[in-house]
Amino acid sequence: MNQLSNKRWIRLIPIVFITYSLAYLDRANYSFGAAGGLAHDLNITAATSSLLGALFFLGYFFFQIPGAHYAENKSAKKLIFYALILWGLLASATGLISNVSLLFVVRFCLGVVESAVMPAMLVFLSHWFTKAERSRANTFLILGNPATVLWMSIVSGYILNALGWRWMFILEGLPGIIWAFIWWKLVNDHPKEAKWLDSEEKAALNEALQAEQKELKSVKNYGEAFRSKTVILLSIQYALWSIGVYGFVMWLPSIIKSAPNTSIVATGWLASVPYLLACVLMLTVSYFSDKWQNRKLFVYPFLLIGAVCFYGSYLLGTSHFWLSFILLTIAGGAMYAPYGPFFAIIPEILPRNVAGGAMALINSMGALGSFVGAYIVGYLNDLTGGYGASYNFMAISLFLSAILTIMATKQKKKGDVAEETNVPFQEL
Repeated sequence: MNQLSNKRWIRLIPIVFITYSLAYLDRANYSFGAAGGLAHDLNITAATSSLLGALFFLGYFFFQIPGAHYAENKSAKKLIFYALILWGLLASATGLISNVSLLFVVRFCLGVVESAVMPAMLVFLSHWFTKAERSRANTFLILGNPATVLWMSIVSGYILNALGWRWMFILEGLPGIIWAFIWWKLVNDHPKEAKWLDSEEKAALNEALQAEQKELKSVKNYGEAFRSKTVILLSIQYALWSIGVYGFVMWLPSIIKSAPNTSIVATGWLASVPYLLACVLMLTVSYFSDKWQNRKLFVYPFLLIGAVCFYGSYLLGTSHFWLSFILLTIAGGAMYAPYGPFFAIIPEILPRNVAGGAMALINSMGALGSFVGAYIVGYLNDLTGGYGASYNFMAISLFLSAILTIMATKQKKKGDVAEETNVPFQEL
């Protein structure tokens, strides 16, 4: 099994990481385009800019569950191949637009195209990695998020400075189109299709994954799974968590650029710092979560830390930029740290026929939270002329998210069952 594990990690994880990185690049670079001239050139107000940034997540909301269902029952490989091409084209098209109405359409369509990617990737990983490995595998997937923003913040700053926002969008959209064909060549949906595994390795992995499924109580359909108390609470939890994350992602460049004498290149370098911390924390947290097989302990404390840091930034106000920036850096790192353990919860309590759909439901609620976070943070910034109110808003959201994590993963006594369904609960 050790040989098998090495082959899977070496073969699949770099591909998964790059694929989600490219998806996240085309999602997050809008904040740099807005700060680097797009808003000025198209006469976009702060409120309209926040709506444009948030509109992506409204499109992202609609096709999560169908995407997960297709990935589980048809092919995650095919779904992601076409998504890569389409989102690359849409991202590049952003650089060609001179009409705000068209920009609304492109941002919404980009969200629709990308909506299936996250649940499809989680389904894909569940076909290849066991319970003892899942937090780390999920982390390498989602690590594409902060790692991309880390280098994108620096590269985008230089492209904006040298070529302007239009070329930034065009150049950063092209890699997704190219990568689609590499993805198609290198991946397989299931271990049984992989020519790079021998028959013994395929059998051992299949046996381990099937053994996990036998330990889970049968759940007939999505409706039954979606009524699970854990799924309901985690959906609300993830929506609140995403308010903090995407309020932070979409507005950090503008927050930094508001500091005295800060160029767009300097903004790029400073904006990368929280994501460097996030990468380190995500890898560390996922390692110990898998080692100790505990999920809850590695989720809610970090959300509480994020809440405290946002509130601290609010208390400091605008007169202490560097102290506030340090707290924002800690908040950013803490918000990203629990992703791997969090997305390991559902496949450990629900069988494969409904786990993908449940993860998609949770992720779609996260998209709504992202929409709310990106829009309301921008609205509050525009309304108040500062960032204090939005810091408070994100702090409250993360605090409530932490509380819901504790409630959703509360250990049940033996013999207890989930409310309204027979979905089993366990210490997470």
